Amino acid sequence: MSNIDLIIEERGADIGKFLVGRLLPFRQKRMVGPFIYIDHMGPVKLNERSNFDILPHPHIGLSTLTFLFEGSITHRDTLGNEVDINPGAVNWMTAGKGIVHSERTPEHLRNSELLMHGLQIWVALPKHLEQMEPEFFHVTAEEIPAWEQDGIQFRLVAGEAFDRKSPVPVYSKLYMLEIKSSSRQQVTIGEHLYGESGLYILEGGVESDGNEYGPKQMLVTKDSTLCEFTIQADSTIYIFGGEPLPEQRFIDWNFVASDKALIAEAKQKWIDQKFEKIKGEEDEFVPYPSFPKK
Repeated sequence: MSNIDLIIEERGADIGKFLVGRLLPFRQKRMVGPFIYIDHMGPVKLNERSNFDILPHPHIGLSTLTFLFEGSITHRDTLGNEVDINPGAVNWMTAGKGIVHSERTPEHLRNSELLMHGLQIWVALPKHLEQMEPEFFHVTAEEIPAWEQDGIQFRLVAGEAFDRKSPVPVYSKLYMLEIKSSSRQQVTIGEHLYGESGLYILEGGVESDGNEYGPKQMLVTKDSTLCEFTIQADSTIYIFGGEPLPEQRFIDWNFVASDKALIAEAKQKWIDQKFEKIKGEEDEFVPYPSFPKK
């Protein structure tokens, strides 16, 4: 990608007996557009002894986007939603002033061997919507805009680009694109993008300005209109980007806000267990982490 400002390598992070590759936040780049958190989950084999079980936990000030390549996750939340997320679909949960959800291997798969692989993403809400009422939307794989252009396959997972709009109900100017190619191709798409961009290589590779980049790397640029690169054969990449939010965002555990007071309030509310409970999971929760003193 022309005009590369930063190369981010995946770093291992433990989200509770499950290792992920973290891309954002990064010490030199906390956000790309409104995207504030991106984890690459797996691929990892699960079975009856090691199911995917993220107990009820809270969020404020953000929208979560779950996108699977393989596997299945049952999402439950305090709005009463219970949905299985399958490959290619999008779970879009807007926390706003506060929501609690859990993520688990579906009951019908808990005694099976399966591969879990996907992306977990947070998008910070605009300041005037940080305290909105929580919402949840599930968009099937068939509803995601998909097209082929010059032998390259595109999917617009979320946001707006290429004069198209994903049905995922985002709250800021952004895009998440999937690009696949079975052959080596030149890709010039800057005229369709805006704001900042991060190009993440899932498989295969890309070439730019005489350099070659491979899986588990994200290339970041502040000027997405210069997005031009060569995609190698049998490659899959994702481009995250959009207009940056004008205010700084703070993160504490699962809480995101432009005002630290909102985070402090949510933290104490969770410690006191005053968030609403998920029906049927009232006695389970992820405790607020106690960080060791330095």
